Amino acid sequence: MVGDEVKVVHVVGARPNFMKVAPILREFARRGSHESFLVHTGQHYDDALSTSFFHDLDIPAPDVNLAVGSGTHGEQTASVLVATERVLLRERPDLVVVVGDVNSTLAAALAAAKLGIPVAHVEAGLRSGDRSMPEEINRLLTDQISEILLTPSRDADENLRAEGVDSSRICFVGNVMIDSLDVAMARMSGEQDLAAIGLEAGPYALLTLHRPDNVDRPEVLREILAAMDEIARDVPVVFPAHPRTVARLREHGLEPGAVRVIDPLPYFTMLSVMNQAAVVLTDSGGMQEETTVLGVPCLTLRPNTERPITIAEGTNRLVADRSRESILAAYAEAVEEPKRPSRPEGWDGRAALRIVDALEAWATS
Repeated sequence: MVGDEVKVVHVVGARPNFMKVAPILREFARRGSHESFLVHTGQHYDDALSTSFFHDLDIPAPDVNLAVGSGTHGEQTASVLVATERVLLRERPDLVVVVGDVNSTLAAALAAAKLGIPVAHVEAGLRSGDRSMPEEINRLLTDQISEILLTPSRDADENLRAEGVDSSRICFVGNVMIDSLDVAMARMSGEQDLAAIGLEAGPYALLTLHRPDNVDRPEVLREILAAMDEIARDVPVVFPAHPRTVARLREHGLEPGAVRVIDPLPYFTMLSVMNQAAVVLTDSGGMQEETTVLGVPCLTLRPNTERPITIAEGTNRLVADRSRESILAAYAEAVEEPKRPSRPEGWDGRAALRIVDALEAWATS
C-alpha cells in the first residue's frame, strides 16, 4: 500500500463472474483512487463464453490470462491456485476481490489467504443447503477465508451469521449483476436479436442447462428433453447450449427432438432473447435473478436454489424432481402469468458503488 492507494487484484474465471466484476471495475476507474489489476483464469475460454463478454461489458483486457482451461474440479482448482499464487507473489496486492462461486473463486481466495492477503468476496452468503453441488462447497469455503463478505440479499447475511461469521465482516451491498443488467437493457435490440437466431416475434420458451446434476445424469436429462419436446409442440423452444452440455448429449446418445439447439449467445443478445421469452427454463443461478428483474416467468430445474429471494419476491419457481410431468405442469402455470418485474432490496443498479464504498472504508480503517 502506497500512501492511501490500495492495489486490488480482481479475479474472474467464468461467464457469471464477468457481469459481476464489470461494474466494480468501472466504479474503481471512475474514482481513480486505487490501482486495479485484472486476472482472468481462463476457466471459460470459448469465445462466446468469455471474449465476447469482455467486449459487451466494456471490461478492460485482463492484465494476465492464466488460460487454465477445463479439467476435473480438482485439476481446475489446483491449476488456478498455483497460477494465481505466482501472480500474487509478483504483484503483491493489498486486497484480492473474488466474485461468485466457481472453481476460480475458491482457488484465488485460497491462494490469497495462504499468502496473508485479505480477500473480499462479492456475492457472499448464498446457500442452497446442497453440499453435493460443487458451487456450494466453493461458497462455503470462500466465505470462511474471506475477510470482507459483500452480500447481495439479506438472507445471505443471515446465512453467514448462522455459520458463526462475525457481523463486522458482513456488508450488505445488493446484487451487482443487476448493475450490468441495467446497462444491457438500454442496448437490447428486440426483434433484431430474435432474427439473428432465426426466431420470429411471438411466444417461445428459452432453455439453458449446464449443471452436472442435470446434464451428467442421462435419466434426468432424458426427462427434461421429453418435456421440452412436448412444449415445442406449443411454442418454439430455443436452447443456447453450453459446450459441456452438447458433449453430454452426445455421450448419452440423446436427441433434442424439436428443441432448437444453438450456440451460446453473446451477453446482450442472450438478455434480449430472455426478455422476450414467454418462459425461461434453466438451472442457472444468474438467470433466476435476471428473470426476476425482467419479470419473465422462470422454472428452475433443480431441487433447491441458493437464491430463495427470486422465489419469495420474483418470478422463479422450482421444479424439484425434473420429471416430464412436473415440468409440463409448471410450464402450463407459468405461461399464464403476466410479466411482473421485481427489484428486491439492493437490486437497484447501484451495488458497485456500495461495494467500492465498503472496500474503501476497509482500506482506510
